[in-house]
Amino acid sequence: MTAFTSTADRSSIPLRQWHRATWEDYVALRDASIPKRMRLAFNQGWLWIDMGGEGINHASVSDLFTALLFIWAMQHLEQTYTSFGRCLLEKSEAQACAPDLVLYVGEEFPRWQEGEPRRIDLNQWRVPDLVGEISDTSLATDLDEQKHLYAALGIPEYWVVDVRGRRVFSFLLQDNGEYKATDRSQALDGLAIALLDQTLERLPESSNTAAAAWFAQQI
Repeated sequence: MTAFTSTADRSSIPLRQWHRATWEDYVALRDASIPKRMRLAFNQGWLWIDMGGEGINHASVSDLFTALLFIWAMQHLEQTYTSFGRCLLEKSEAQACAPDLVLYVGEEFPRWQEGEPRRIDLNQWRVPDLVGEISDTSLATDLDEQKHLYAALGIPEYWVVDVRGRRVFSFLLQDNGEYKATDRSQALDGLAIALLDQTLERLPESSNTAAAAWFAQQI
């Protein structure tokens, strides 16, 4: 594996692969003035970097699933749901990530205060109840390294949305610290994952807003 320091030429760092690195390497990249969009993840001495914007399919499905979370919340007003999709989560010196979907259930959710960094400090706030990745070109990583990262953080539920396969892999964290596949969501009070698959299957013939409207009718 390629190791590098915070003073390395950042333009030469290979992308979309995990590399040995320190927390200081991660912080240097996080705080660097880089004009292009950059997404980072860090897990106990391993760093992952992605540069560039989303493709059309990724963006469409990402917006669809954010809409689905809002639709669910609007139809279940007895509970509080708060979405922070793509916000940076950090547990200092150990882990960092920016999942496409981030959901807190209940009244205890992060609130930003003037003067604080614009990210969620997991040493200050509890972990989300659900995170998810929209996987267009990153399915293998999301089902492997990213899954281990979210398990290490102790996040109870993890979704991997397979854009090309039009299906959702859903996992619940077990007592042994590993994820196990499930066919029902815990964070969304027993929502059948099959309904998410069926919503995705509507995309080739309809818009993401039409698919979201169909989902609303089913619940």
